[in-house]
Amino acid sequence: MLLSLSNSLFLSIFFLLPLSMAKREKAKSTTGKAEGPYRCVENFDNLAREDFEGKDTLDKLFEHAVQRFGNTDCLGTRELLNEENETQPSGKIFKKSAVKLILGEYRWLSYDEVDQIISHLGSGLAALGQQPKSTIAIFCETRAEWMITAQACFRRNFPLVTLYATLGEEAVAFGLNECGATHLITSAELLETKLKNVLPDMLNLKHVIYVDNKSISRTGYPEGIQIYSMQAVQELGAKPDNLSVAVQRPQPTDLAVVMYTSGSTGRPKGVMIIHSNLIAGMTGQCERIPGLGPKDTYIGYLPLAHVLEMTAEISCMTYGCRIGYSSPQTLSDQSTKIKKGSKGDCSVLRPTLMAAVPEIMDRIYKNVMNKVQEMSYVQRTLFKLGYNYKLEQIKMGYDAPLCNMLLFKKVKALLGGNIRMMLSGGAPLSSATQRFMNICFCCPVGQGYGLTETCGAGTITEVADYSTGRVGAPLICCEVKLRDWVEGGYTSQDQPHPRGEIMIGGPNVTMGYYKSEHLNNDFWVDEQGQRWFCTGDVGEIHSDGCLQIVDRKKDLVKLQAGEYVSLGKVESALKNCPLIDNICAYANSDQNYVISFVVPNQKQLTTLANNNGISVAWEEICNHPAMEKEVLKAIKEVAASIKLQRFEIPVKVRLSPEPWTPETGLVTDAFKLKRKELKNHFQTDIERMYGGK
Repeated sequence: MLLSLSNSLFLSIFFLLPLSMAKREKAKSTTGKAEGPYRCVENFDNLAREDFEGKDTLDKLFEHAVQRFGNTDCLGTRELLNEENETQPSGKIFKKSAVKLILGEYRWLSYDEVDQIISHLGSGLAALGQQPKSTIAIFCETRAEWMITAQACFRRNFPLVTLYATLGEEAVAFGLNECGATHLITSAELLETKLKNVLPDMLNLKHVIYVDNKSISRTGYPEGIQIYSMQAVQELGAKPDNLSVAVQRPQPTDLAVVMYTSGSTGRPKGVMIIHSNLIAGMTGQCERIPGLGPKDTYIGYLPLAHVLEMTAEISCMTYGCRIGYSSPQTLSDQSTKIKKGSKGDCSVLRPTLMAAVPEIMDRIYKNVMNKVQEMSYVQRTLFKLGYNYKLEQIKMGYDAPLCNMLLFKKVKALLGGNIRMMLSGGAPLSSATQRFMNICFCCPVGQGYGLTETCGAGTITEVADYSTGRVGAPLICCEVKLRDWVEGGYTSQDQPHPRGEIMIGGPNVTMGYYKSEHLNNDFWVDEQGQRWFCTGDVGEIHSDGCLQIVDRKKDLVKLQAGEYVSLGKVESALKNCPLIDNICAYANSDQNYVISFVVPNQKQLTTLANNNGISVAWEEICNHPAMEKEVLKAIKEVAASIKLQRFEIPVKVRLSPEPWTPETGLVTDAFKLKRKELKNHFQTDIERMYGGK
């Protein structure tokens, strides 16, 4: 009775209370011809190159921050209190990946302390023979030591070669040999599990520095390679004789980073990024984040070898934010490595800013919605009423503060409760997931578009823009053109909006691929001396100047009957299916239909199997023909609701019991599909589903 009465009272207040939030402004517009170039109106005459006058290299940018924010918190790491092996009822210990962590509070280094460590580390690397303008490599997980290493290299003009921590042994060996690095920074775990076997193949490597405060055995390592802890290198650099050696500082045109891509289409490519490229790109990014400053706390957990995370963290340091480090396995209270009953990193750090890739946001969305389905009928109805009400208010540019307080507070607490802005990049974010994050986490979710080749800068949505499916107007550092792609059916004359292949130009466009001149056809310089990059993505420019990504040239397949299928479009649409956690669409030009590989949602599909009288192990559920039919049925229902064309809808499916993670090699660190690897992985199934043709 009390529950019923409180619900009635709530609903009365809910619908009668006047809205307290003013209607939001429209997004900034751009101007230009149908095909472009399009620029942000604030910098129509001149593209921005610097955020702070005279701070034209990365070392100057950080020193400027140290002068302004010296004794405030800069980089934070949680203290490890204990590790526990999870045991089964039988007493058996789970594999290593099931180790649970008990973590304490964040321990912080101030800007001044970080500055001193950078000075000592750079001096120590120089004492070990590292030369200015000679590459130095980092192969390490996201952590404070990664950023400290990067800043030390920027200061000493050591071009930093970045490699994803999830790259396989062959890809790491390829990258290190191609760049010719003599010094490598890594972690003890990666050194022992991935590098040890391939160190004999590293032709130029002489020194390996591991970042952990522990001792490791030198047994089994090649004699010609010296191994040091980072602490030992810092102590070497702190000696007066080494500290007194003159530092050769970089110029804006000097190489700052060689960033190896995650290799979604084959071997990783090293993108050459000079200091002025990064300065310009971050200038554009920061302009779209209102109020960025010392009151902000950023949570760093995405790969720092990805341009999105690296530029986000350097930008935060530039403006005096503090950065607390995390990982996807410790992010929330429910994360896989957090012991039940312990707090995840978000709960302890309570960040205000966060970057994410769509795969992680999609996972949060589905987990919360699964919890909603487990609620009582009254609770579920109340949640849906509040959700739909706030959705309508957001569409009109308003907020629903009472809903935020009474309905979404617990959901918001999953990420610490203080998030004021999230930025999504790396891949398109579905409209359903973006709306969910807007509503339940009570903060704007900005979508960004950029590539490693453009320093991650291209477009970002305005905070005031609550539309979905778009990635915003060009940043103040660059401009956008559309090039007709007649074969794909995209031209500047398309209605209602011009469409075409996206080209980005500006000072943020990088210098090409390292030692791979034959791959540089997508870079060029125009008559005014401005660099351009052709992205391979297809965009549509809306009437207010905002860009929407509608296709990717490499994802387009022409079927036997002549229809073009955008595999990315199909995948993005069908990810909204509750039974699907991940999907890869596949088509052959000598066939007339699409097939798909699906990572099903284990909880949803297991429940469905049990309801159909199928009570077997998870792998058997995924191999059961009846379950394939159920997933296909769900796919067709979702496809019909969003009006996919008949030829775009997969007609056959293969269910994968194992999730696709960067460790499996089937997706990149940004969780983009590696189509070639997926094709090889499922080759037998492709032949089966296409009748052996």
